[in-house]
Amino acid sequence: MTPYARRAVKDIFKNVYLNAVAVITISLSVLIISAFGLFVLNANDIVNAWKDGIRIMAYLKPGVSGEKLLDMETGIREMKGVKTVDFISRDAAMEFLKEKMKGQASLLGNLEENPLPDAFEISLIPELRDSQEIDTLAKTIGSLPKVDEVEYGQVWLKRFINIFNIFRFAAVGIGGLFFMASVFIIGNTIRLVLYSRREEIEIMRFVGATDRFIKIPFYLEGIILGATGGGIGIVASYIGYAVVSSNMVQGISSGFFHIRFFPPEMTLEIFLCSILVGWLGCYLSLKQFLKQ
Repeated sequence: MTPYARRAVKDIFKNVYLNAVAVITISLSVLIISAFGLFVLNANDIVNAWKDGIRIMAYLKPGVSGEKLLDMETGIREMKGVKTVDFISRDAAMEFLKEKMKGQASLLGNLEENPLPDAFEISLIPELRDSQEIDTLAKTIGSLPKVDEVEYGQVWLKRFINIFNIFRFAAVGIGGLFFMASVFIIGNTIRLVLYSRREEIEIMRFVGATDRFIKIPFYLEGIILGATGGGIGIVASYIGYAVVSSNMVQGISSGFFHIRFFPPEMTLEIFLCSILVGWLGCYLSLKQFLKQ
């Protein structure tokens, strides 16, 4: 261990309470920001997974002839963004409904006639991800003369995307606030240490010590505090993720999507940001102190 590092570690243990507050602040900041980040990350996966499997259902008016159906299918298939078009007859739709409602067969047994319409099930190309583009295509299909109604879960999609955007903006805002708060607390911690060693630093400068010689141990101290707080925050975030994901193994995530943690490169970025917080707080305090 270099003399600079020994001095940094010595200062940390000499002011355990102040440094513990700084580490806890960084840890909580990382934990809260990670919680928002994980929500945004997984919500984005949900939206993309839903869009990958999106289907537009075009329900037809009664009495559409076979030749007209063929013309409509060809016309829809040629529309921009359409991948496949499958015709679902009202009889096939009823059989599918009965299969899905085996436990409630009595609900369908008393029907005098099939109330379901013929329909086209339209799948979209993966590139068509924008909700506005999907909405435009749905309106185009809905404007066809023999189409009675078009459905693709647009209300759910728009509401979910709106909520998703709110959380994304909130994550950015809260992340910025906690970043500044962490820098402020680290800065104050280093400033208190500096004032407690003011006489020692003045003597060092009097005998010819350079600013670099004085700064390096404090920079290392800030980096150690940032790295420690960031590491604790990331571990706490992973533990929370593991608890939540294990409780959802048999739930919605097993059939629709999988909750995932930050990829390694993003985890490293969070850790490096924590180190930056520690260094920046130290830099600002030293800059102000050494001017005096």
